[in-house]
Amino acid sequence: MNKITAAITAVGGYVPDFVLSNKLLETMVDTNDEWITTRTGIKERRILKGESLGTSYLAIKAAQDLMSKGNVDPLEIDLVIVASTTPDMPVASTAVYVASQIGATNAFAYDIQAACSSFLYGMSTASAYIQSGKYKKVLLIGADKMSSIIDYTDRATCIIFGDGAGAVLFEPNEEGLGLQDEILRSDGIGRGKGNSPLQRGPHSVRSHRGGGEADEGGESPQGPDDPRDATPRGASHVALPRGVRA
Repeated sequence: MNKITAAITAVGGYVPDFVLSNKLLETMVDTNDEWITTRTGIKERRILKGESLGTSYLAIKAAQDLMSKGNVDPLEIDLVIVASTTPDMPVASTAVYVASQIGATNAFAYDIQAACSSFLYGMSTASAYIQSGKYKKVLLIGADKMSSIIDYTDRATCIIFGDGAGAVLFEPNEEGLGLQDEILRSDGIGRGKGNSPLQRGPHSVRSHRGGGEADEGGESPQGPDDPRDATPRGASHVALPRGVRA
């Protein structure tokens, strides 16, 4: 019997409509387009507007895009993992809500929170489930509503982050395609340097709900955080099956 690897067989994504451009940021903080572009290469970021729309809204949209493009039956999904720094709330997990909303009623689900490396760690976890032979379809979604925790008076951080989600489906493969190898390490030495509400106590953290069908709209984003200071290191190499494009 050939070795089973975990291959990405479908992909999906979603970004909100509202564009927060560098020009618009110039009206909010002391910065300019040239300064941002030369240091980050970023011209714009997307922001999720709308009353009570949270990370789950982004994740649901990305999952629906994946299922539509990949012709995936949600009832065949065994596991849903949502990798996020900004879950809707601590309990219940965002992944459980997402699974129910996309019709993956036969799946179990949970969140992974590892800052910028959440999705990378999620890939390691999802592939391990597939390679074990216990599960056939694992849906991994990376989603964040960073605008809910960013301090839009801090020009060092607010220029970097936006809102969005990406989804991939892992399935068994016997042709050697998929996740090839990984080296994962973590370094928490910068923990005290951030401006995260989590570092100032749990009462500073604002939760938000994910609305399934609401329209985007509402007030400008606000809130604090600097996720760059929690920097787990990692690398992985993935070979996509033929016909699947990132």
